[in-house]
Amino acid sequence: MKLTKQQLVETLRTEGDNDTADKVEAQLPDDIDTDRDAGALEAAGLDRTQLMAKLAGGAFGTTLSP
Repeated sequence: MKLTKQQLVETLRTEGDNDTADKVEAQLPDDIDTDRDAGALEAAGLDRTQLMAKLAGGAFGTTLSP
């Protein structure tokens, strides 16, 4: 799944998870591919299961592409 770093950062900040948002800003590319960047997402404190749950909950809106 693909999303922008900005989308992820905004969602994390909205949820009050500023520490993870800061890590995402520092460690991930502008265009995130959840498969390609799985290691960097985990390093920032987001495992694939957590991220997919956020996505399934509609936290990122409808602008994502699989």
